[in-house]
Amino acid sequence: MAKIGFLGLGNMGGPMAKNLAKAGHQVTGFDPVAAALDAAKAGGVTPAVTPAAAAKGAEVVITMLPAGQHVKAAYLGAEGLLAGAPKGTLFVDSSTIDVASAKTVHEAAAAAGQHFVDAPVSGGVAGAEGATLTFMCGGSEAAFGQARPLLEKMGKNIIHAGGAGAGQAAKVCNNMILGISMIAISEAFALAEKLGLDPAKLHDISSKSSGSCWAMLNHNPVPGLVPTAAANRDYKPGFGATLMLKDLKLAVEAATGAGASIPLGAEAAQLYNMFVQQGNGALDYSAIYKMVKGA
Repeated sequence: MAKIGFLGLGNMGGPMAKNLAKAGHQVTGFDPVAAALDAAKAGGVTPAVTPAAAAKGAEVVITMLPAGQHVKAAYLGAEGLLAGAPKGTLFVDSSTIDVASAKTVHEAAAAAGQHFVDAPVSGGVAGAEGATLTFMCGGSEAAFGQARPLLEKMGKNIIHAGGAGAGQAAKVCNNMILGISMIAISEAFALAEKLGLDPAKLHDISSKSSGSCWAMLNHNPVPGLVPTAAANRDYKPGFGATLMLKDLKLAVEAATGAGASIPLGAEAAQLYNMFVQQGNGALDYSAIYKMVKGA
């Protein structure tokens, strides 16, 4: 069993660390929020008072942090994770960050003689708790091979997307599809209501027709149609609108850097920004249906 340091024990990182501990690994974790540390401790994770203490002596260090600036601050510099670890340590970053920051850390890891994988996830809190996450991984074949057995304790689908930053590229593209899809679903069901069409009938028809898609089948924004949907819990996330906005902004940033045109992605980012600015950031991303229908 591996000795693992885990930095970031929030809504996603906490359950992930617990699943590693449940699998028999020795997990030491850090989070600046005391309640997160306490919850992780109850799940078998040994709490640490600093990030350095969590990573000390670890064979593997996993990070789940808010943004690219936090990841670079954690890994880079004379006091960073890369500098303080023995050569050959495996580092896995499961944060969702910009592709450029991921590539920067990859380069620094290679220069320090460390193995690094960018491995953002899809599946939300339920996936983290149930160990059914999808990991989209970027890095060398060797580093991915080292990381895979551990990722399999936290997820169901472990995919090597390619080289440095490919995991982050896959994540922003995937979530752009999800965000655009939810807006299209919301518009369709709002229109159906205006036309006097029973939403249950539309769901039944579209789920068997060309309009079918994953978001509609699993996260339908109309209450009462899909038992597991956030719409049945007053839109308690799930996957929060603020996180969707973050990912759409990352997609727009990546597209700008790559010289790509994403008019629907950019429009989706603007609509989610409007929704969040109206005070709805803590709701599930599917709650944008309420804004689309004018509620």
